[in-house]
Amino acid sequence: MFRIRRVYDVTLSIDQDAVSQVQEILRAQFSALSEKEIKSLPAKLVNPLKYQFRTILFVADNQRHRVKGFALVNFDHDLKFCYLDFISVKPQKNAGGVGGALYQRVREEARRLGVCGIFMECLPDDSRLCPDPNILKQNRARLRFYERYGAVPIINTAYATPLKPTYDCPPYLVYDRVEAKTLPSRATARTIVRAILTKKYGKACPAGYIDMVVESFQDDPIRLRPPRHVKKEAAALTPVLSIEQRIALVINDKHEMHHVHERGYVEAPVRIKSIMKGIEKTGLFDQLPVRHFPESHIKQVHDPKFVEYLKRVCSTIEPGKSVYPYVFPIRNNTRPPKELPVRAGYYCIDTFTPLNRNAYLAAKRSVDCALTAGNMLFEGYRLAYALVRPPGHHAERKVFGGFCYFNSTAITANFLSRHGKVAVLDIDYHHGNGTQDIFYERSDVLTISIHGHPSFAYPYFSGFADEYGEGEGYRYNKNYPLPEKLDGHGYRQVLARALTRIRKFSPHFFVLALGYDPAKNDPTGSWSLEAKDFYENGRLIGRLDLPTVVVQEGGYRTSSLGSNARHFFTGLWDGMHLPVQAGQLTNDQPRNGKI
Repeated sequence: MFRIRRVYDVTLSIDQDAVSQVQEILRAQFSALSEKEIKSLPAKLVNPLKYQFRTILFVADNQRHRVKGFALVNFDHDLKFCYLDFISVKPQKNAGGVGGALYQRVREEARRLGVCGIFMECLPDDSRLCPDPNILKQNRARLRFYERYGAVPIINTAYATPLKPTYDCPPYLVYDRVEAKTLPSRATARTIVRAILTKKYGKACPAGYIDMVVESFQDDPIRLRPPRHVKKEAAALTPVLSIEQRIALVINDKHEMHHVHERGYVEAPVRIKSIMKGIEKTGLFDQLPVRHFPESHIKQVHDPKFVEYLKRVCSTIEPGKSVYPYVFPIRNNTRPPKELPVRAGYYCIDTFTPLNRNAYLAAKRSVDCALTAGNMLFEGYRLAYALVRPPGHHAERKVFGGFCYFNSTAITANFLSRHGKVAVLDIDYHHGNGTQDIFYERSDVLTISIHGHPSFAYPYFSGFADEYGEGEGYRYNKNYPLPEKLDGHGYRQVLARALTRIRKFSPHFFVLALGYDPAKNDPTGSWSLEAKDFYENGRLIGRLDLPTVVVQEGGYRTSSLGSNARHFFTGLWDGMHLPVQAGQLTNDQPRNGKI
């Protein structure tokens, strides 16, 4: 068994290992390739401007992350073509289907990018150009493979001309139109061929060689050789979904244990069902089991005394009963009351967030879900969603409140921060005071919150624009407190500014605290965002194109939750998978016919 996934860079250890394995395959199977070229692969993945192409790497690996094969593709945004530099399968048992799946994934990516076709070099199947019978047999097998997909050599050109008279086996230029309705014109083909030869070989070409090859393209449009090795009709484009095109979904399967029946308690179990009903229709999600994580992850973010208190007091409360804080230590917060129920106010910021028998267990399970989602980034997913309740972003280091007990968003951000900088964006209607409090003095985690102004919106005491962070964290906390009445257009103007700040920070990971309470008629908010606005917000956020964990926070109008969730994640997915922009541009390979 194998899966296909894209490797964007070497930030994560799983990708470092994958690139290292790809480099070993290159060394073993492409002996004429220089060590300098092989070692440049990580840089090419992240620096398209320097290498003039955008390099795209797909790997086929198994559950143990052993790479079975890879495809390396170069994309030229300006000329709108793809060049398949390498596609290789590691010799081994049970490797059947890997090459075909990789090539289909390349074709699907080319279709998504809207290119005029895929170009590649293939060694010739003509004995006059390649006299060695063993190499000739391999060449014919390779061309047979591509002919299955309709990819054939371009004819009536001088492309198959050796760089030096002593070289044999000069390559054909093979073309796969993918879904292009017309063949490239002579002018287009000449421009593309010049780009390929110049960017791929550069100074290795003798004087006048590139001009000679380019000018040999006389047919308008280009002409293709009829298939020689496959008589069947070319296979239709079959999309191959790789793991970065799926969203890992982790649901708090035990959230219903925390069901507070008191009148007016809007943080109800039906929220999860409503969201699930909406997002199931997208077909974008892989639901995954929840992993257990040690409590130490919570205590790295929350005061251990607070964590232990919450665990103890919840275990002592009679089933079906709730304890609401009602006494708060304004005068002396250094001496907590001995009686545990009375001490609730010592660790809480409001009077409407109850403690009950299952509050700790449900909150701990939410943390496990969020950490499981975060861990999925290390397994190859690009996007993961922790659909949890109770929420968490109001839980500060030492206190709970706002229906929140443990800050799953902050715990996940802290978990990811061990591997690189993290940006946290909170788009719940209410200020993420807990996340701000936890990271207020840290510069490795940027915290941004877009919310109703604290003059009228919970939690009232934080979320002001002049709260910038302290110490090392100064200027790494940013609040956007907004007016009581706001529509989708006004919201997106502020969201765009927040995303610009995140790009400037250049994080390795992105954590989104997602609230649906900016929606029109939400019982806890005053804004008027509609489904189309959630789509546009998701699309804008998706353009960050970062390894992303989404953690569910608020949103309490159950009649619109499903639709808003579906629109948001459709937009998020579209944003992450739109064609790349100009300027995101690579690979060189010796043109001596021996590769």
